[in-house]
Amino acid sequence: MFISDLTAAELFDLEPHGPDTYVGLAPVYPWGRLFGGQVVAQALRAAQLTVDPAARCHSLHSYFIRGGTSSEPVRFEVDRIRNGRSFTTRRVVARQSNGAILNMSTSFQTDEDAADVTTMSPPADLPGPDGLPDFGWGNMLDRRLARSEPGRVQTWMRLTSDLGPDPHGQLAACALAFISDSVPTGAARSAHPVQVPRSETHKVFMGASLDHSIYFQRPVDPGTWLLADVVSHGLVGARGLTVGTIFDSDGVHVASVTQEVLLRERRKASDGEGALGGKTV
Repeated sequence: MFISDLTAAELFDLEPHGPDTYVGLAPVYPWGRLFGGQVVAQALRAAQLTVDPAARCHSLHSYFIRGGTSSEPVRFEVDRIRNGRSFTTRRVVARQSNGAILNMSTSFQTDEDAADVTTMSPPADLPGPDGLPDFGWGNMLDRRLARSEPGRVQTWMRLTSDLGPDPHGQLAACALAFISDSVPTGAARSAHPVQVPRSETHKVFMGASLDHSIYFQRPVDPGTWLLADVVSHGLVGARGLTVGTIFDSDGVHVASVTQEVLLRERRKASDGEGALGGKTV
């Protein structure tokens, strides 16, 4: 099944397969391997299914171990690390027949009545998404490049598929995890001394996501326009570190994202596609 044939509600509807074990769909993407953001989002959903719905995910940290395939479903195994009064911790391993493809640690917090302060604001004089070309894919994601400069990329993004009923905002968090993996690699690529047109990137570089972390600051509606302001913190050893700040359409800081990506120049024609992370950058 192609990603364009699915809704977000179907993608995040995991099937129970025994205690704390769930199975999710693995659709076909234009580049072949699974999208890393999908695996992160489904792993988060698996963790949510073992936690009180009143507890919100405040952070997750994931490592892409190997690329996923669309030829078989993904199995998510949840380990209940700790159930606390305020915080709950889970570990999730995503597997296919060739072994683990993702390892995630995630933490949930019961809402507290406390100070709400933001020190971040969106960049000024940025064009809005209307009228900008869409470089999303399928019927799931709309992405529109607002500005790109060496080491910094600013992108409007939104989910364009229905999530279904979501009284506790759990599916919205999964959707944010899904779309947040679609923007960090561009900032690393923009900092590289070798610059090529986007259509030629796969011919010059072998690339993949290595890890992905999200800090969920505030609830978010992923169906509205979100702005991802992503900065590259440099390249070393063929690895690029990016840090992104995500704002809602009112300019409120809703999440922060960090990702390390592999950006390796191809040296011979026999080099294959990126082995990790589920997508070519």
